[in-house]
Amino acid sequence: MHAPVSNPQRPGGGRILALDAARGAAIVAMISYHLMWDLYFTGFWDVNAARDPLLRLYAKAIAASFLVVVGVSLHLAHRNGIRWRGFLKRLAIIAAAALAVTVGSWFAFPDSFIFFGILHCIAAASIVALPLLRAPAIMAFAVAAIFFALPWFVASPALETPATWWLGLGEWPPMSNDYVPLFPWAGFTLAGVGLAGLVASRLDAARAWRPRTAVGRALVFAGRHSLVIYLTHQIVLLGILGGLAQLLRG
Repeated sequence: MHAPVSNPQRPGGGRILALDAARGAAIVAMISYHLMWDLYFTGFWDVNAARDPLLRLYAKAIAASFLVVVGVSLHLAHRNGIRWRGFLKRLAIIAAAALAVTVGSWFAFPDSFIFFGILHCIAAASIVALPLLRAPAIMAFAVAAIFFALPWFVASPALETPATWWLGLGEWPPMSNDYVPLFPWAGFTLAGVGLAGLVASRLDAARAWRPRTAVGRALVFAGRHSLVIYLTHQIVLLGILGGLAQLLRG
């Protein structure tokens, strides 16, 4: 699972630090989940985070929160007109990072590599959301509802092929360490677009917010650097835990 790259600028410049903090909180939650996964993988814990029902729900909630923040950020960044240069630059960065995750995970876990994880979904969902960024909020919510509902009505074994796994419309998910297909997950980004459309005129309090504690400042920092943290945190965690496992068993 991942942390999105979404750094909205309000018209006239200036970051919305409350959104950075929200993204940072999701990053901390993601690291906590991956730590539990790593503890099982390296033999320090008996609970398999990938199979435990509560931890699976926790992971899904984290992914959903990231995608909602992506939708909110997209709307706020482009509600006065699509800033194509910024949008395409952000999309290229996310796509490149997604490709790096695919390649790296293929070498590390060839039987369950990440071919369409959270970063892939963020890139695809950003494109899907593009026509709705300046549309009425009800339209974004309506399309989000379609994304949520379609897997319940269209799921078919015919769509369980490598070429169509990314859609998420098969009856059974493929083996992958991070599988976040377009349906239904892009629905959360569209819901974020709709939510931002509803509250955009009442965001003065959010824009004025500044962190007053070390925890708040740390969350803002993590939110600003979410992609770097996502791409490096598992290397650090698995490196430390794997090294400890080798020492204790050697």
